[in-house]
Formats: sequence, structure tokens, C-alpha cells
Amino acid sequence: MTNQTQTTGANMSLAQRAWSIRRHALRMGEVQGQGYIGQALGVADLLAASYFHALRYRPGDPEWEGRDRFYLSIGHYAIALYAALIEAGVLPEDEIGTYGMDDSRMPMSGMASYTPGMEITGGSLGHGLGIAVGAALGLRRKGGDQRVYNLLSDGELGEGSTWEAVMSAVQWKLDNLIALVDFNDQQADGKTTDALARGPEAPKWAAMGWFAQEVDGNDLSAVVAALDAARDHPEPQPRVIICRTKMCKGVPFLEHREITHFVRVEADEWARALAHLDAERPL
Repeated sequence: MTNQTQTTGANMSLAQRAWSIRRHALRMGEVQGQGYIGQALGVADLLAASYFHALRYRPGDPEWEGRDRFYLSIGHYAIALYAALIEAGVLPEDEIGTYGMDDSRMPMSGMASYTPGMEITGGSLGHGLGIAVGAALGLRRKGGDQRVYNLLSDGELGEGSTWEAVMSAVQWKLDNLIALVDFNDQQADGKTTDALARGPEAPKWAAMGWFAQEVDGNDLSAVVAALDAARDHPEPQPRVIICRTKMCKGVPFLEHREITHFVRVEADEWARALAHLDAERPL
């Protein structure tokens, strides 16, 4: 499946889209000298596959009723979603320099009332999937064929509200709901896998009644195949893709340093990171 409404840059590959998303995010981070750039670089492939393979939308009409919904539960990932929305043509590239500024349409934490294409206000983690469940149920009752995609974090799997939403989605047989879990094994107080008893994630969701897949979230081909399988799955059940991603993916000198939830980038390193990306631009 390809995006049915995107017309500009039609010949660009998904790898080129992911590269551009990473570059937009780095340029925004450079404006403020900070930002959740580790997460943005990590989910760039997932966002490229979502916006340029799976999602149905109109760049010039972000409120189009026939659009698929993309709900960002993780408000501090806003820098990543802005980068994808810029690449998709929903936001203009010349607003990159306003990131995080007063009166900007791109605040550092995502707010739906400020930004075209930002469907929900994230922040208090653990709420996004519940909102997505309500939206998917509402769209189905209206007779629409739109899908709801919800990007949530691995840390949110420790929230009880997330699992209430998991069970509700099964109860309502929401086959128009696709959850995307960014599993980068980082949260504010350390590794996600150290916070609670953990095991393989996909079997937990499957046991709850979801169609569950687990993929390398930085392998574009694997992500595309998983999105297609989620869309085409014939059973009336919600779908989840656990995406194992690497923080700071695409910028080796950041990838190889000690990774924490908030990756600090020194003032001179933004230009260095951009130079590396420019040297590795996909053909």
C-alpha cells in the first residue's frame, strides 16, 4: 500500500524519506541546542514507513475526514513527528527555525491545538492508546474505513491505563487500530527492561487477543512488511507491531556513546551530526 494522496517527491525512496526526517530533526535540535533527538533518530524509519507507505492523508488538508489518524502518545517525541510532517508537506520546512520558540507551531512537547497534523496532545504517558481505542470505535460506528495508528513507548507498557486500553480494543474487535510500540529500552529512570519484570512482548499482546508482530524498527523492509501484514490480517482483532529501535540511529558517534533517556548533544556536535548524514545520503 502506498500513500494515495502524496504527489510531491513521488520518486523518493523510503530510505531517502527516513534520511530527510533525521535531518529535519537534527536541524530543529540545533535551534534549541536540545531535544529528544535520540528518540527522533531512532523512530525515523518507522515514521517514514508510516507516512510514505501506510497512511492515507492530504498534506494540504490535515483535517480531511477521510484521513487515517496517527496518534503520538509520546508528547516528548514531537520533534520526530514534526520532522515527518515537514517531510510529508503538512508543515513548511521554513518553520524549522521556530522550533520551541514563543508562538511557534512546533512547541517542544506536542500539542494538537498548535500544530496541523498533530492529532492529540501527548505528555502524561499511558493515555494515547486509550484515545486511539475511542477514535477507532467512533470511526467504525460512523461507517468509515479509516485506520487509527498509535505510536507509544515501551515505558508506557508499565502503565495500567495502557493495558485497560489493550483489553478494550479486543472487546470491541477494533481491526482498524494498529499500535506501534517504540521499544528502545529507555525511560526516564533507566532501562525499560530493568523497571518491571519483562519477557517477550509480542506474546503478551497475542495472549490478550491482539494480532502481534515484533520487528527491527530500523529495518525499513521489515517495518513495511509488518504494516502490510497488520493491514491485511483477516481476523477482527486489533493489531500491534513491537518495533525494536536503536537510539540515535544513523549518527554513529551518538549511537556509540553511553545512551540514556535524554541524549545530550554538545553545541559543536549538531553540525558534525548533520555533516555525517549529508555524507551518507541514500541514492
